[in-house]
Amino acid sequence: MGYLVPSAKDIPGELDRNAKVSVHIQLRELLRNYIQQHSKEGRQLPSERDMASHFSVARMTLRHAVDALVEEELLERVVGVGTFVSRTKVDLSLKLTSYTEEMARRGMRPSARTLAFEQIPATARLARELQLEEGQGVVRLRRLLLADEEPMSVDENFIPAWRVPGILDSGPPASLYSVLGERYGLVMEWGEDTIEANAAAPSIARLLKVDVGSPVLRTERHAYVSRSTVDYSVSFYRADRYKLRVPLLRPGVRPRRIY
Repeated sequence: MGYLVPSAKDIPGELDRNAKVSVHIQLRELLRNYIQQHSKEGRQLPSERDMASHFSVARMTLRHAVDALVEEELLERVVGVGTFVSRTKVDLSLKLTSYTEEMARRGMRPSARTLAFEQIPATARLARELQLEEGQGVVRLRRLLLADEEPMSVDENFIPAWRVPGILDSGPPASLYSVLGERYGLVMEWGEDTIEANAAAPSIARLLKVDVGSPVLRTERHAYVSRSTVDYSVSFYRADRYKLRVPLLRPGVRPRRIY
């Protein structure tokens, strides 16, 4: 059974026609309170016609209030469907930290579903990316990463097998970078990311629970210890759950340390 569009009668509060504050601003704040206190991420708003009728305002006035909240990214419109409470987007910061550490820092509960954990021979491409000979052993870890039980990204890591002897014996790691650092002394010192916009292929869309062709962020990472590539990874992030945050620094200026 599909989810029913809520009624405008569920929105608490009334407009004060005698107040000095304009009607559309009052309406905007009533909707803001409803979104923050009485609704949930991804839930649909009552129809504009229903809300305009309930508050006895013109459709244009109602739309003006809704537009302001769309601009603030509290709401999002889906053409032909309706207006929905926006899902919180996670900053995709370019840091050499594990997914577990990043989600825990944001107060979200991280988890992962392992799709593959095996040793494979390096293809020509993997050999090039990992500075190996073609056919050498590579440990492949492919996972669906979740936060609060919702799919966030599909990650595939490739590590030279000679650097991590016995890693397959213990089963898939809960935190890959923690195992690499604590068990093998491989603490990632620096890395390079390449990020591009992609359309979700059927296999990725199915895992991320989005429509085929939906926008995703594809990140290709090389992480290094000294001058050697220890981890080569390809990740697909849901574009509706991530926004890219890239700190900028003028050459010659020392960064301000933030704790």
